[in-house]
Amino acid sequence: MATPPVVVPQACASSVTLGTFASKREFACGGAGSVLAPSYIGVSKMATGDRWSHRTRPLSILDGIRNNMNIGKRFTAEWLGTFWLVLGGCGAAVFAAAFPNVGIGLLGVSLAFGLTVVTMAYAIGPVSGCHLNPAVTVGLAVAGRFPVAEAPLYILAQLLGAICAAGTLLYLASANPGFDLMTNGLATNGYGAASPGGYGLRAVVTTETLMTAFFLIIIIGATSYRRTRAAAPLAIGLALTLIHLISIPISNTSVNPARSTGPAVLVGGVAIQQLWVFWVAPICGAILAGLLGRLLFVNEVD
Repeated sequence: MATPPVVVPQACASSVTLGTFASKREFACGGAGSVLAPSYIGVSKMATGDRWSHRTRPLSILDGIRNNMNIGKRFTAEWLGTFWLVLGGCGAAVFAAAFPNVGIGLLGVSLAFGLTVVTMAYAIGPVSGCHLNPAVTVGLAVAGRFPVAEAPLYILAQLLGAICAAGTLLYLASANPGFDLMTNGLATNGYGAASPGGYGLRAVVTTETLMTAFFLIIIIGATSYRRTRAAAPLAIGLALTLIHLISIPISNTSVNPARSTGPAVLVGGVAIQQLWVFWVAPICGAILAGLLGRLLFVNEVD
């Protein structure tokens, strides 16, 4: 007997989540075989290994377990990715920026930060969206690309990853008899005397707000359209490289509250006292970009 064709209900055909775990409607549409297949930063789509069903059903205990497993995977991915960003970016600044005779300098440190994002975007983008940055998470939530309810979990993972990476850097740097934490630091951010170029508070706040806003605009724009999503990690990584080239002399470049918090927690002193700037300015820039992103871009569904 021939199997009748399966008609996809209109509501299900357009069912797309911008977060990373299934809603009740998605499970109802996709059945037990439904899974979420995130694609790059802040964007995810629903895939199914089962046929679409006309019937709805409440979430089962098994569905809840799947959701919890997805949450655990995303948390781990964000922790791992942020660890890599701080280890690679700040590590390049601590160990290699001025290494005798072959130091990589400002250009090398800028490229290191960009490469951490590119590599992790391809590695964990399908798992968590590869935010690695509380400002990115907030900006995507404001732009309607990420569930607000999930933001605290992501931010917690990012902070823990950054602090663990900073601890690893301190452990490695301490193996050098000439290293002094107060003198050499861990690539912390700051203004005034703590700014690499001696820039004041107003310049640092303006720079961090603008750089973060442009970073989020590039992220949202690059992930909005199907034809550009495959190359989005490259655009985003290059954007972060450019941002560092511009702003390292001004603030040592944050645009990422987690990246600033990890080293500051271990260095203490002025780094902790000035840390608020590197939360307030990037978050404000991210909110502005999220609002602008709603106006400029239309998220194309795969």
